[in-house]
Amino acid sequence: MTRTTAANVLTIAGSDSGGGAGIQADLKTFAAHRVHGLSAIAALTAQNTRAVTAVHLPPSDFLQCQIDTLFDDFDIAAIKIGMLASAELIATVASAVQQRPTLPVVLDPVMVATSGARLLDPSALAALRGLIAHATVLTPNIHEAELLLDRPIRTAEQADAALHDLATLGARAVLLKGGHLPGDPVTDRLLGPDGQRQFQHPRLNRNAHGSGCTLAAAIAANLALGDDLTHACQQASDYLHGALAAAYRPGHSEIDLLDHFWRESGVVGTGIRTSSGRGW
Repeated sequence: MTRTTAANVLTIAGSDSGGGAGIQADLKTFAAHRVHGLSAIAALTAQNTRAVTAVHLPPSDFLQCQIDTLFDDFDIAAIKIGMLASAELIATVASAVQQRPTLPVVLDPVMVATSGARLLDPSALAALRGLIAHATVLTPNIHEAELLLDRPIRTAEQADAALHDLATLGARAVLLKGGHLPGDPVTDRLLGPDGQRQFQHPRLNRNAHGSGCTLAAAIAANLALGDDLTHACQQASDYLHGALAAAYRPGHSEIDLLDHFWRESGVVGTGIRTSSGRGW
């Protein structure tokens, strides 16, 4: 019997040939949440757990064709946006989002890879700020927030101030990830329609790759499944912590990749639920 009730979630992002981040992490996250994953590839990268060695950007009309083809067939419940490396590609995605103003959009402003490689053309930063105004929730890490605000963020007090300043860029909500700040527990800060919230988890001894992609994809999946924004972010933060707790090292570097299916494997982090009871 054919099932037709799965929520469809679209990721528009870059492909990670090493399988740890980008489109690959997004699709694994969608599968773990029992939603149907769709993808429009905005960049091809040659990378492994050690480095990004090359980036190839498709023509903007090809990205547009991918997006249009998907919307022609699927009822899409949410969009996750990741790596968009040029102003032209950002404009293409912004146009698609503007045509669908009621669709939840989770924007992960990918700018710098874990290896330190710059993934966003500096000239595209202004275009990215324009796209932020159409996002349901913006999910920067500390380094990305520093680039967006052009100032350092080193303390909890500075992070609180940055959260409010990021909100002025126009997104409906901002989830500022705290993994790059010192201290334990790790604190993710959310500012949205329900006010300011904090999601805290014990710091894990992990050198993780793909955590930002995974968090944003999990938020999009939760929104597609009917969660309100605050609950979607809380559940995504919990899910990421569990995936980090179960991380593994498939390459020859010291980079950890997330176990997106940790709930099925039974590996559970502190205070994490083992099943959401939703989806298929």
